[in-house]
Amino acid sequence: MFRQRTICVPSRAVGIGLHSGRKVELVLRPADTDTGILFHRTDLPVPVSIPATPESVGDTRMASTLVKDGVRISTVEHLMSACAGLGIDNLHIDVNAEEIPIMDGSASSFVFLLQQAGLREQSAPKKYVRVKKTVTVYEGTGADEKWAQLEPYNGFRLDFFIDFKHPAIDATLQRAVVDLGETSYVQSISRARTFGFVRDVEALRGMGLARGGSLENAVVMDEYRVLNPHELRYEDEFVRHKILDAIGDLYMLGRPLLASYTAHKSGHALNNKLIRELLSQPDTYELVTFDTPDTAPRSLFDQSVREWLPA
Repeated sequence: MFRQRTICVPSRAVGIGLHSGRKVELVLRPADTDTGILFHRTDLPVPVSIPATPESVGDTRMASTLVKDGVRISTVEHLMSACAGLGIDNLHIDVNAEEIPIMDGSASSFVFLLQQAGLREQSAPKKYVRVKKTVTVYEGTGADEKWAQLEPYNGFRLDFFIDFKHPAIDATLQRAVVDLGETSYVQSISRARTFGFVRDVEALRGMGLARGGSLENAVVMDEYRVLNPHELRYEDEFVRHKILDAIGDLYMLGRPLLASYTAHKSGHALNNKLIRELLSQPDTYELVTFDTPDTAPRSLFDQSVREWLPA
């Protein structure tokens, strides 16, 4: 049986909030079966818990932000992506600020924390969301049109295209296709960093965003080039980071997807719109479990053997 997973022991880290610029303490704790990914603001007089669900996403400006009764926890997508990539179904996440720390701008630090804590299989079966019919959402028109789509697929595949019309980005591959049954999330996706432009910094900081951004936690560009002193981690790091974000955004479903995801210039808002649209049409998906590798998509079996066994 493909079973649910949590971690063995708590894991802790301290970092800086990308948008707040403040020191943030993070604690990851094991959770019981069917808990899902549950965030807790521990700095408040009365701690507030917010589940990672499509409906909990209340702000998508520059990040995916969970909101409940006016309480916010932002920049959750990289940690959610790491949970998806390692097959973590149930987890308590304590944070003493309104933002998850940015770490190095990728998901690799969260992968390390989860692996350091150890992955533990639980007694309940893992439940997958299997897409049965194509669902597509759009935003904008003409040259500004963006879209994202989920189609039936016997595994989990992501196909992403970006178009920023910037010399540094144009010099890299702008489309990437990743099948997580054939490709290692840890090696091929988790290290891709978030990126931004110097020209946008003043405007973002005026909005209370990007106050903790630096060359240590983002790929930063001026009008012509990358300013970071070291080379990109992947030749297509920009589009791979968008795939990393999408994996985290889609994992707001609370269960791993069996689908092919295709996106054209999508972002947090459109990704959230896509999974809300999926859930609004019950005939487009079903929940499934697998008793043996013989009954599961081969890609799930391969991935579980290669990467999801306990650390």
